Amino acid sequence: MTCASCATRVERRLNRLDGVAATVNFATEQAAVAFDPQQVALEDLIQAVEAVGYGARLPEARSEEDPARPYRHRLVVAAVLSVPVALFAWFPATRPPGWAWLSLLLATPVVFFAGWPFHRATLANARHGVATMDTLVSLGTLAAWTWSTVVLATGISAMVDFDAAVAITTLVLLGRFLEARAKRRAGEAVQALLALGAKEARVLRGDIEVLVPIEALVVGDRFVVRPGEKIATDGVVVLGASAVDQSMLTGEPVPREVGPGDPVTGGTLNTSGRLVVEATRVGAETALAQITRLVAEAQAGKAPVQRLADRVSAVFVPAVLAVALLSLVGWLVLGGAAPAAAFTTAVAVVVVACPCALGLATPTALLVGTGRGAQLGILVKGPEVLERTRQVTTVVLDKTGTLTEGAMTVSAVVPAAGSAEDDLVRLAAAAEAASEHPVAQAIAAHGQARFGALPSPESFSNRPGLGVEAVVEGRAVVVGRPSLLADWGIPLPDGLMAQAHRLEAGGATVVAVAIDGTTRGLLAVRDEVRPTSRRAVDQLRALGLTPVLLTGDNETTAEAVAAELGIERVVAGVLPVEKAAEVARLQKAGEVVAMVGDGVNDAPALAQADLGIAMGSGTDVAIETADVTLVRSDLRAVADAIRLSRRTLATIKGNLAWAFGYNLVAIPLAVAGIVNPVVAAAAMASSSVLVVTNSLRLRRFRPSGETA
Repeated sequence: MTCASCATRVERRLNRLDGVAATVNFATEQAAVAFDPQQVALEDLIQAVEAVGYGARLPEARSEEDPARPYRHRLVVAAVLSVPVALFAWFPATRPPGWAWLSLLLATPVVFFAGWPFHRATLANARHGVATMDTLVSLGTLAAWTWSTVVLATGISAMVDFDAAVAITTLVLLGRFLEARAKRRAGEAVQALLALGAKEARVLRGDIEVLVPIEALVVGDRFVVRPGEKIATDGVVVLGASAVDQSMLTGEPVPREVGPGDPVTGGTLNTSGRLVVEATRVGAETALAQITRLVAEAQAGKAPVQRLADRVSAVFVPAVLAVALLSLVGWLVLGGAAPAAAFTTAVAVVVVACPCALGLATPTALLVGTGRGAQLGILVKGPEVLERTRQVTTVVLDKTGTLTEGAMTVSAVVPAAGSAEDDLVRLAAAAEAASEHPVAQAIAAHGQARFGALPSPESFSNRPGLGVEAVVEGRAVVVGRPSLLADWGIPLPDGLMAQAHRLEAGGATVVAVAIDGTTRGLLAVRDEVRPTSRRAVDQLRALGLTPVLLTGDNETTAEAVAAELGIERVVAGVLPVEKAAEVARLQKAGEVVAMVGDGVNDAPALAQADLGIAMGSGTDVAIETADVTLVRSDLRAVADAIRLSRRTLATIKGNLAWAFGYNLVAIPLAVAGIVNPVVAAAAMASSSVLVVTNSLRLRRFRPSGETA
């Protein structure tokens, strides 16, 4: 494909097939196709592309050849032979005897050898009754060469235009060469991700290390990672301690200390100690594979602003040819111009038009923006997400694991009068051990650290957002909010109630414990606020967004955290099923809402929000539901994601404004005879390169706290 109209033609042909929904990306030269295998086969898709004059192959078969290579040799030939032709035409003092025939001799290989890719594509498209950017270039160069040859052979009193023929060919080749190189640079971030994975793993077979291909790894294999080696796949450290460099995945420069029990991600770098890791995910299920897939899907999509460009590019080339023909007739008939002048004007019209810029405006910006995001641990699911980030007015923030570390610890134990603290902690921890809630896990971990093995509950019931009910060692245990105890008709003594208020005012989450129908005490759990959360909230405000704290925790604790972070709007005591309703309430009030969360209970709210942002440390279901995923667990990445999305969208709109504006100005200038074919070729070639170069500026985007 050589221009936007090519991509549009292929896309339309694929979408005519039953059970097919296709998007063709001109910048990446890929088609993303969803199809029903009951109605169409892969061979049918390839044949459909071939039916309109193009070729297609599956991604696995794609060549890694440099896309600029096909232009390099032809460009050298064109440049070397064009120089004397241009000198003869533009500087009469340089002309030797018979200079016009020498120009014909030099121009012929330029037009027919160096320009052969344009002619070949034109012929292939003509067989299908269509015209593309190559048609414009081919017609322009052949017309200039043919006219000049006829003038020379017949002795007509007119200027030859060999210089226009060679200049057009050389300048367009140069533009294609630079464009191909720039497009390759645009995709370097994703190529780096693809190359990040290890190729081999040292798997332990007994006490022996066996080097195996990465494809041979299975879940449960234990493999050795030496200092300086990449971790082969996602897993859990079972032996050893080290620091792991995760910068390529998360954008964080500081290595993370890991030891037995800590998760590690495939593709990250072991910097110091020897590790033995047990594989938990392999192949397409690894974090690196999922990240690469998310980025590829985002780059394959089309932003809403691209639709107008697609409609224009579909009719662009035929319209330009019509304008060129009218220009020729108009200058001859109405303007009374000489045939040579009228012909030169028509050639300039054909050459100056540039549908390539229209086709490259959106996909190149997406390619660079999403690639840069991937480097910084920011994964945007699709181009339509960019439009929503611009409209967001309110950011709803979950507390646990988002604003806070998400690693809760028991900070206080308050037994009721006459109750034994050990009994209170041991039975409460045993009941909570079966729950996945962070508060429950903190209490269970505290009990295990204090007593070792805990008794297993004979029965267990989880009350989402309230607590748990269990039978442990034949005793009825209820752990949770005071309202859960109230459901059982168990009151909280005034003394304990006062203690609970005091602890909550300090930012702790307090749960009550009842055993055999009597309140036995309180457990206070704290989750420290992340050091970067205050700065992140300030950055969100600087972007014109209103932060809102939404949590299932009690109001006193929520207000304490909000005060620490400078958040004025707080919605507390919300059950998991109510979070989506709270988001909907804000939307009904006219707010455009971004929701930031990391847990299963955040998934409905993430889906309800206009923009769902999942912290990458969270659960798979939250990440799957979100529009944006943050690989690093730093709330400042939310502001970075919104800034990068807005910058990418602004780049797309700037590119489109240039592409449309250029054609709206350049074509009338050519029709008016103000732009000659050589200048037209230079302008057309530079137009595409300018769009790609503008997109490449996104590579310089810096996250919060970094300077360029």
